[in-house]
Amino acid sequence: MSLTYPEAVVVGALQGVSELFPVSSLGHAVLVPALVGGRWATDLDVSAPESPYLAFIVGLHVATALALLVFYRRDWVRIVGGLLGSVRTRRVDTAEARLGWLLVVATIPVGLTGLLLEHLFRTTLGRPVPAAVFLMVNGLVLLAGERMRRRERRPEPVLVAARGAQPETDPGSRFGDEDATPDGRLAGLSVRDALIVGASQTFALLPGISRSGVSMVAGLVRGLSHEDAARFSFLLATPVILAAGVLKLPDLFGPLGEGVRGPVLAGSVAAFVAALIAVRWLTRWFETRTLTPFAIYCLVLGGVSLVVLTTR
Repeated sequence: MSLTYPEAVVVGALQGVSELFPVSSLGHAVLVPALVGGRWATDLDVSAPESPYLAFIVGLHVATALALLVFYRRDWVRIVGGLLGSVRTRRVDTAEARLGWLLVVATIPVGLTGLLLEHLFRTTLGRPVPAAVFLMVNGLVLLAGERMRRRERRPEPVLVAARGAQPETDPGSRFGDEDATPDGRLAGLSVRDALIVGASQTFALLPGISRSGVSMVAGLVRGLSHEDAARFSFLLATPVILAAGVLKLPDLFGPLGEGVRGPVLAGSVAAFVAALIAVRWLTRWFETRTLTPFAIYCLVLGGVSLVVLTTR
C-alpha cells in the first residue's frame, strides 16, 4: 500500500468523523476509495484478507476510541467506580453502577458477533456496490427510527437520595425530569432494552450500516431522547471500538504494518482530533435536533454511488 502523509491525514479525519456520525465509517472506507479510483481503489481495499490497509484502519479505530475516552473521561470514572463498588458490596445501589452493568450486558452481543463474523462479512460484503446499497438501507433505518420513536414511553430514572441509600424508582418522575441525572435517566433502561441496543450494533458489521446510527435508533425506539440515545451509543461504542482495535494491533506491528507505520501515526492523530470535534458537535446537535439530515445524506450518497459504480 502506498499512502502519502497528506492522504493518511485525510483518510484519518474521515474515519474519525464517520465513525461517530450515523453515516457508517466502514461504508465510507469502502466507497470513497472506489469513487476516487486509481491507486486508491486498489490499495485501500478492506475486503482483501491481508491488506496493509487493515493495519492502517486498526490505528484509526484505536485513536477514535481514545478520543471518546477523553471526551467522556469523567463519566467513565463515575461508571467504573460504580461498577467496582457494586462488585465489592455485591449490590447495585447507584445509578452509575446500574449504568455500568447495562453497558457490560449491551457489549456482549456485538462482541461475540464481531469475533465470529467480522472477517466473513468484511471479505464477502466489503465491496463498493453492497456498501452503497447498505448505506441507503442505513438512511431508511434512520428515517424509520424517527417515525417509530416512542414519545410516550420513557425509561424511569433511577434516583438515589444519598450515598449508600437504597435506589428508588419514582413512577412519577419521567424521562427528562429535572431531578434525574443523565446517568439516572440511562440507568432507567431495562436489561432487555440494553440488550436490544447492544444487539443492534451487530448490524454495523455490514458496510454502510452505522454503529452509532442503529444503536441510536434502537435507543429511540426503547424510549430514550435523542440526547440520551446518542450518549448511550457513544458510551457503548467506546469499549467495542477499543477492543476491536486492540485485538487487531498485532497486524499493525506485524508484516502488514511494514512501511505504513508513519502514515498510520499521522492518520491516527487526525482521527483522534476529528473524533473529538465530532463527538462534541454531535452531543450538542442531538440536544435539539434529529437523525433526519443524516438519513437524507446516506440516501443521496448511497444512491449516487450506486449509479456511478454500476455505470462506469
